[in-house]
Amino acid sequence: MISYEDFKKLDIRIGRITTAEKIEGSDKLLRLEVDLGAEIGMRQIVAGIALKYTPENLIRREIIVVTNLEPRMLRGFESQGMLLAADGGEDPVLIFPEKEIPPGSIVK
Repeated sequence: MISYEDFKKLDIRIGRITTAEKIEGSDKLLRLEVDLGAEIGMRQIVAGIALKYTPENLIRREIIVVTNLEPRMLRGFESQGMLLAADGGEDPVLIFPEKEIPPGSIVK
């Protein structure tokens, strides 16, 4: 359990994927460029979703992103956030907003 105060520290936003590409040498990783609105701007996220999602199917999709995690290096790329996905067994299942919402919108 975490406290409500700890939960409030998370900055969770709507992001729109503008670029998606497979990372060479990895079956699971995609490099995404995500628009998080005017306040935050563009971020690069490396995500292990390539077994379920193709880059072509992700362009212009809106996703939910935790924006205030420390950056991490994965396969030579800096990941500057984390997208939210459900555990779908063998494959992650992305969580998408039910309707279009502007990039950078805060998720509460």
